[in-house]
Amino acid sequence: MREFSLQDRLITHLDRALRTLAAEPRSVRPTPGAEAAEEVVDDAQRRHVAALMRINHTGEICAQALYQGQAITARDETARESLEKAADEETEHLAWTLGRIREMGGRTSLLNPLWYGGSLAIGVAAGIAGDRWSLGFLAETERQVGAHLHGHLEKIPAGDGRSRAILEQMHTDETGHAQMAERLGGAELPAPARLAMRLASKMMTTLTYRV
Repeated sequence: MREFSLQDRLITHLDRALRTLAAEPRSVRPTPGAEAAEEVVDDAQRRHVAALMRINHTGEICAQALYQGQAITARDETARESLEKAADEETEHLAWTLGRIREMGGRTSLLNPLWYGGSLAIGVAAGIAGDRWSLGFLAETERQVGAHLHGHLEKIPAGDGRSRAILEQMHTDETGHAQMAERLGGAELPAPARLAMRLASKMMTTLTYRV
């Protein structure tokens, strides 16, 4: 089996970055809730749902970048392969959220390249810190994303079965990724680091809802 060099991995991840930001994401699994009735008819509700799904789409852009940065600098081959597999699964979330944004007549965030670059740098830094800390960062990220998705489930209109099904499946997947990171030996992050992550997430979601 060929052993990939750091240069090979950088080229692969550059290709993934371009596809994340510019290509049409595709999903192997059917979009959750695709058969549900469309009951969001009020214009204000449609704008609200589009903005919420824009936040989730940007969150998946950030997740792609984090995973890629961590995979580039991962020392353990099992950890690297797990990160790359998780990134592939997150691509489906990109496809689902993008589709729902379009159904609501919305658009993706204009700031996505900025969020991607910042998240990639954070992922690289986490990986350099060592696999245990990198995986711990991943686990904490996914736990916070899960809480964020739970909050969105409470904010979407009661009759919006399509968005609800997407968010519920995303929540299930993110929980699985957090558990994977814990199984691989992720260390628990210090409280100040967890707080900083929540503050950064709050800034991102507030800006992305509008821009």
